[in-house]
Amino acid sequence: MNEFNGTPHNTAKVGDFAKTVLMPGDPLRAKYIAETFLENVKQVNGVRGMLAFTGTYKGKEVSVMGHGMGIPSIAIYSFELYKFYGVENIIRIGSCGSDLPAYSVIVGDKSYSHSSFAKDAFGYEENFMMPSADLNKAIIAAAEKLGKEIHVGPISAGDAFYSDPDIVRPEFPEKIIGGEMESFGLFANARYLGKNAACLITVSDSNSEGDEKVVISAEARQTAMKDMMVIALEAAITL
Repeated sequence: MNEFNGTPHNTAKVGDFAKTVLMPGDPLRAKYIAETFLENVKQVNGVRGMLAFTGTYKGKEVSVMGHGMGIPSIAIYSFELYKFYGVENIIRIGSCGSDLPAYSVIVGDKSYSHSSFAKDAFGYEENFMMPSADLNKAIIAAAEKLGKEIHVGPISAGDAFYSDPDIVRPEFPEKIIGGEMESFGLFANARYLGKNAACLITVSDSNSEGDEKVVISAEARQTAMKDMMVIALEAAITL
């Protein structure tokens, strides 16, 4: 058997990742989480600047790794973690747009998308993908234990950040409480590989003030979403 020497996107060795990985979009956010919350931290990947770290949180091994922007990016990194590195659980921790106030925390109980990714990759025809029910339960329980408010509901994952405002797209059958760009691909990978995935997101672009849109800064996106980070970490140590 040939020795495993990583992938084109990840030079970590087998065993470098914990069974549970938290995945923010921004690799600098992964670095911040590792340096702020983890002990005995080791950087395990740096290819293309997609930083990954493994350490301990309250004595339990946890990894954190960036996944980039969009379904294709998270699909590559999460597939490799599941398939080649023995990862069982991935919790995406990111930002989203919503009618909820800025900094509200959301856990998606379904991810809708117009993306063709799931059909192209795995032949799935549905326009929605489901997270792991057990992983969501762990996240909700962690939030309750910490006394943090969390909103549960359907989210959407779009392919386009910038788009023609005059294009009319089919409506989803449920009210979407948060819009982001990755969960659909992550959930499809988990479904195909028999793994667990969840999406825990913080509102960074809020329409809750009517016509006045509230957008938090790039620096805040990297460092100020601590409620989401701690909820994810507390959930991770129960898995």
